Amino acid sequence: MKLITLLLVGALSICAAENHDAKGIVLRSDSTHHSLFVSCEEIPGYMNAMEMEFTVREVKVLDTLKPGAAIKFTMVARGNKLYAEDIREGTTANFESEPMAAGQLTALNSVLDNANKVLAIGQRVPDFALTDQTGRTIHLAEFEGKVVAITFGYSRCPNPTYCFRLSNNLAKIEKRFHTQAGGNLILMTIMIDPEHDQGATLADYANVWKADPASWHFLTGPLPEIKQVAGMFGVNFWSVVGLLTHTLHTVVVDRRGQLAVNLEGNQFTAQELGDLVRTVMDRP
Repeated sequence: MKLITLLLVGALSICAAENHDAKGIVLRSDSTHHSLFVSCEEIPGYMNAMEMEFTVREVKVLDTLKPGAAIKFTMVARGNKLYAEDIREGTTANFESEPMAAGQLTALNSVLDNANKVLAIGQRVPDFALTDQTGRTIHLAEFEGKVVAITFGYSRCPNPTYCFRLSNNLAKIEKRFHTQAGGNLILMTIMIDPEHDQGATLADYANVWKADPASWHFLTGPLPEIKQVAGMFGVNFWSVVGLLTHTLHTVVVDRRGQLAVNLEGNQFTAQELGDLVRTVMDRP
């Protein structure tokens, strides 16, 4: 009888499931194997932030989850398997008034001007040429075969959670992948205030981040060209009392020159962005 009791207790412990509310950024999905790979945020008292693989029973959900999608879900630990259940798409967008207003204008422009539609994931990114902090002309096309991470900002941005945070994310990416930066990985910050951010000012701003010009290019050019490049990724901006109202976007272009990720806003961590960049670099 004692043996039967022990076996029953063991069976119950195996069947018992531990549930946790979780959220993160989708890295990739595999419908064939019912697998979802997520850069998960920390769950206090349970686990640190980390990349994890989950089994998904509702395989149809995987068809709609693209790399870079923010999700909330229930993490179910059952035995030695992890499941992602009750998956809901979230957002990395910022809902403060300034990015919201710029985002609404971007959406309106896309509706009114079919020629200026934002690139979709998987589309090839057209080549562009801008000037970096060393005065060199940089073409996106010259980095085919490499992964390119791109943000947008301007040096006088007064909000530390906007341009500063996005540039800080790239600084952490450069540090994390320092052996690949300049080789397999290129970083770009496109300055949306070209009237001010050029020459020595541009070089000084790059130096703030101790950016290696071989791997991290701070780019400027004529305002119409900056607007054209920004518009491809849904970035819109305009001047208000000497400062800029603008949307926040972080983009990853894959080795084939196709748009792999377009994160809107700033509601993600540098680790999540780094996990996405690594996933894109690991693609064949």
